[in-house]
Amino acid sequence: MLVRGFPLELYLAQAFGSARDVQKGRQMPSHQAGRAVNQVSWSSAIATQLPHAVGMAWAARMRGDRVVALAFLGDGATSHPDFHAALNFAGVFAAPVVFVCQNNQYALSVPASRQSASESFAVKARAYGFPGERVDGNDALAVHAAVSAAALRARSGDGPTFLECVTYRRGAHSTSDDPSRYRSRAEEEEWAERDPVLRLRRHLESAGALDAALDARFAAEIDAEIDRAVSRAEAEPKPAVPTLFDDVYDARPWHLDEQRRALAGEA
Repeated sequence: MLVRGFPLELYLAQAFGSARDVQKGRQMPSHQAGRAVNQVSWSSAIATQLPHAVGMAWAARMRGDRVVALAFLGDGATSHPDFHAALNFAGVFAAPVVFVCQNNQYALSVPASRQSASESFAVKARAYGFPGERVDGNDALAVHAAVSAAALRARSGDGPTFLECVTYRRGAHSTSDDPSRYRSRAEEEEWAERDPVLRLRRHLESAGALDAALDARFAAEIDAEIDRAVSRAEAEPKPAVPTLFDDVYDARPWHLDEQRRALAGEA
């Protein structure tokens, strides 16, 4: 969203559920969305966003629009019915969609080895008649190349692609999660060495495209920008209560109008 131009302040407003949040405080943190950049929030009800993405892709194809839907999921989502329904429809109708599976090794506390007996998650695409590819998810250039190729394939009318990006969830799944109960410190340290930001930095340095001074300047500018955005988000009020009735129906039905008037103390 940020790369596409979505304002950082609005992005953080969603995390705080403040009045400037374009979703009006209705989604839990890290479920950002924005019509301005064609971003639909993924769902905590695992995998339910996948049929939606395929439907959007199919609608675009019917309209002659050359857009491509990117559908993100975790490794745990591959065990849910909506995953299989989405891939099957996409394969049969050659929907222009790219499925990007972030295989971070754990669906909360369930390791990938207990999630599937397949040799990989990417191989599952074969059953639905389209390509699946396993990519080093900690290599930014590899991911960019794979997604670009898959998007071109979809845009050319050749149908969907499933990408399994192998990565690692460095932190806890949530504030109620304790990773030390199901994985070792040695495993965490091993994956820390594969940090994608560090790897990309080393590549840029070796290519002569980044030096220490430039890197430090970028970091300082970005830190200052984030601090300003966080300070503003913390100071903003919560969404006004009457906004509860906005964006529910295209045309607000009588009973919601009645409830809105009652809330406002109107006759």
